[in-house]
Amino acid sequence: MNLTAGLFPAWLWISACVMAALLLARSIYKTNWLTVPQSELTCWFGGTVVMLVLWQMKANIQPGLAFHLLGAAGLTLVAGPDRARIGVAVALVADILDGHGDWTGIGVSWLLTAGIPTTLTWRLLQLAQKRLPHNYFVYIFLNSFAAGALSMWLVGISTCALLWATGVYAPDFLLEEQLPYYLLFGFPEAFTTGMVMTMLVIYAPQWVVTFDDQLYLRNK
Repeated sequence: MNLTAGLFPAWLWISACVMAALLLARSIYKTNWLTVPQSELTCWFGGTVVMLVLWQMKANIQPGLAFHLLGAAGLTLVAGPDRARIGVAVALVADILDGHGDWTGIGVSWLLTAGIPTTLTWRLLQLAQKRLPHNYFVYIFLNSFAAGALSMWLVGISTCALLWATGVYAPDFLLEEQLPYYLLFGFPEAFTTGMVMTMLVIYAPQWVVTFDDQLYLRNK
């Protein structure tokens, strides 16, 4: 979301950087680097690159306010939450090197664009597997389409709430000029996530760590 540290008080962006570093270190530690199958690595790396490309198609409105697709929900379904968080961190670094945002604001940006979508998507998947029938359509429509939309909406609401709470922008401006666009972006985010996941589970299910043929398709 191109957030820069200059928008926030020092204590906030420093705390965000520390929290993001700890959470990212946890994800790196939990990843079994030596045992990840080549097929999963291929889709994980490819998904990270695709997500970075999506971020380049953006509209910069005001400092700290940029509209683009996230892709984090899809990457979570493809690679799992920990690897998705690492992938978002890599994409953020590449985006900053390309001249968007700054290093001191990377903690806030990562918590919003990685922490929220990956956690929401993963929890929604766990809830569906526990409470709902193990059905292909549940996976596609709830865990892909709905997770994509909800991720974008929650990131947009959280971003606007943060900018309002820290006094960066007036609440009227955020509610009338920014939040509606985040809500609208939920629909292309849902469509993109859902269509990509549909194609992957049909033609290359071995690339998707959260999809199990035995669980969703066999004996149905």
